Amino acid sequence: MSLYVQKFGGTSVADIDCIKRVARRVKRTCRQGHQVVVVVSARAGVTNDLVSRAAAITKNPDPREMDVLLSTGEQETIALLAMTLQSMGVPAVSRTGPRFGIRTDANHTQARIAELGGGDAHKLLGEGKVVVVAGFQGMSDLGEITTFGRGGSDLSAIAVAGALKADCCQIFTDVEGVYTADPRIVPDARKLPELSYEEMLELASSGSKVMQTRAVGFAQKHDVAFEVRSSFNSKPGTIV
Repeated sequence: MSLYVQKFGGTSVADIDCIKRVARRVKRTCRQGHQVVVVVSARAGVTNDLVSRAAAITKNPDPREMDVLLSTGEQETIALLAMTLQSMGVPAVSRTGPRFGIRTDANHTQARIAELGGGDAHKLLGEGKVVVVAGFQGMSDLGEITTFGRGGSDLSAIAVAGALKADCCQIFTDVEGVYTADPRIVPDARKLPELSYEEMLELASSGSKVMQTRAVGFAQKHDVAFEVRSSFNSKPGTIV
């Protein structure tokens, strides 16, 4: 039995139909005999909406309160996905970042992971449950909710995979892998079957929106291999 960490971004969980599609994919992975931890982002557009609401109130929102606000997007998604899995006959339980044991420094809105204990994940997995984790968030030693900046759910997924010593870490997105250019803009862009951490870091640093730069750096430091692939089909993606 292998342990899979599967991360789904905002476009993959954009609405209820998308969440059902994700749940069906997770269910298939479970039916193949694997244990699964799912890391999810806020639904597409939710974080932007929350930022806009804060901006309508003040030009300089307090970073602590921004973390309290922005972390709610992922919490909505974990609850909805856990409910969907349960409705499909798949035992599932949601966990916020803090509840999962993700400890960070106190740098609000750009926190760095200091420790990841995993909480009761192994116990829940042993009971045959899917664990659905809120990406993008953790908790400081002061007990304050913190967030990791744009694309922070990528960092959460890599960290979770490393801490749990997962056999496979899959980053599901709205493209089929890492390309030589953005395939949504450049029609003849070529998908790359495999990349080194250094090559992925170079792409991420130069503006590629496929992976958060900090997440790739974390993967390199902790030797966590991962695959970037589409959440909308079953084609193989890019191994990093």
